[in-house]
Amino acid sequence: MKSSSILRRSFRYSNTNVSLYLIAANILVYGLGLFFWNLPSYLALTPVAVLGGMVWQPLTYMFVHANLSHLLFNMLGLLFFAPQVERELGSKDFLLFYLLTGVLSGLASLGIYLVTGATYVSLVGASGVVYAVLLAYAVLFPMSQIYVMGLLPIRAPVLVAIYAAIEIVSEVFQFNASVAHLTHLSGLLFAWLFFVIRFGVNPWRRLFPRR
Repeated sequence: MKSSSILRRSFRYSNTNVSLYLIAANILVYGLGLFFWNLPSYLALTPVAVLGGMVWQPLTYMFVHANLSHLLFNMLGLLFFAPQVERELGSKDFLLFYLLTGVLSGLASLGIYLVTGATYVSLVGASGVVYAVLLAYAVLFPMSQIYVMGLLPIRAPVLVAIYAAIEIVSEVFQFNASVAHLTHLSGLLFAWLFFVIRFGVNPWRRLFPRR
């Protein structure tokens, strides 16, 4: 009971635009990587490097991106959804949510790579966190409509379900093997657990309430 109260201890509410600073940090790291070519290799999550002592990589990998389109796609996802999630949760809880889901997704991926022997694979990108933020947005604003490609309106929970299904199918059938589908799914899973453990909220009931 005591540990539960600690896990659910609330922060003083504030909204300091942490989400925008995180976006700026991603852009900054990408820019620095253009000038310091070996920087991404130090920050990306590579199992053999983590085992060799680069223990910071499960945190830093989420700030590294493979190319400009990878960066833009993830940053647009954060820009669309993260500020609204931050306003609802408060900046401190949002920062905890962002870093925790990102690190846990990285550690889950690290474990999978070690078990499968893929010790030289490098994991980069904030995609796992973007999926986590999308789930958080859907839980907090379940009636919100998201316009896919600016045209097709889809309720946020339905969009999350579609993305999750795509990731599961892609992983099972190994579509686009260069994409870290399990990292994306881990982001969804840890976001789900965050709401259960931190707030005592059942995401399913928020996403798909009984009528």
